[in-house]
Amino acid sequence: MGAVVGIFVGGQSRRMGGTPKGLLRAPDSGETLVLRLLRIARETLPSADVVLVGSAEPYAALGLPALADSPAGVGPIGGLAALLAHAQARDANQAFAVACDLPFVGKKLLGRLASEAPGAPAAAFRVGSIWQPLFARYEPGAALSATRAALAAGDRSLQSVLSRLDVAELALDDVQGHELADWDTPEDRAR
Repeated sequence: MGAVVGIFVGGQSRRMGGTPKGLLRAPDSGETLVLRLLRIARETLPSADVVLVGSAEPYAALGLPALADSPAGVGPIGGLAALLAHAQARDANQAFAVACDLPFVGKKLLGRLASEAPGAPAAAFRVGSIWQPLFARYEPGAALSATRAALAAGDRSLQSVLSRLDVAELALDDVQGHELADWDTPEDRAR
């Protein structure tokens, strides 16, 4: 048993003007966002396998294993399906989905995600009424079944996947909520 951390490197970064978001520089360390998240994952979950999920060509120099979306062309749900199938094939009991465009996430928040609500089919934070499916922990078997059910119903929403699971909601204070602020556009980055 063990864990797999999937850093979702996404697709074409159209809203960021085509710049791969994971290659942007973190404001605190100057590392690329992907390298910062890789370091945090390895420090927090040292025995976990870390893989990139999505279009990983811009990150090839890192030498990390990469998973293509499966199925392709359906957005992040295809990446989640690939991550969960990979985790299940490795007999991992936990799969962590982490978006590459989270420049403020720290070890403490990832540690909470790893340790709270053990045994839940999924654990996630909510910002307002919206689940954060790309900073969440999944039990691979149950979550893969839910993901496949959503896809079979023609639903590509990660919120739909979580609605099919008994999700343990993890509380956030204002500081931790800030850690989940992402960079989708140049305006987000400027803030």
